[in-house]
Amino acid sequence: MHLTLLKCKLHRACVTHSEVDYEGSCAIDAELLDLAGIREYEQIQIYNVANGERFTTYAILAEAGSRIISVNGAAAHKAAPGDRVIICAYAGMSEAEADAHKPSLVYLNEANRVIRTGDAIPAQAA
Repeated sequence: MHLTLLKCKLHRACVTHSEVDYEGSCAIDAELLDLAGIREYEQIQIYNVANGERFTTYAILAEAGSRIISVNGAAAHKAAPGDRVIICAYAGMSEAEADAHKPSLVYLNEANRVIRTGDAIPAQAA
């Protein structure tokens, strides 16, 4: 059996730019990409906490250390500067691989600075 699991995420990143006329889909600070484990041109899912939009795109590099999260092209209609978003990448794996898998979780503040990292999401309590 082949499973698709969360590989990594940038949690509550703040959109810094939204450019309809820019080629490319979501420019992300290269340091943040590296920390999360997202590759350039990798498919990502973006979940907009501000308006509920959910969309698929791909990651491109923004200058390292810039803290840029720029939603570009058609996707720019789904996120505006200041919106908080969750950026996720997923990976396919066997059941055996899934048993040992731990996602890379990167939590950001409103300035796209790392608050903390982790590899598990706590169980939700009632």
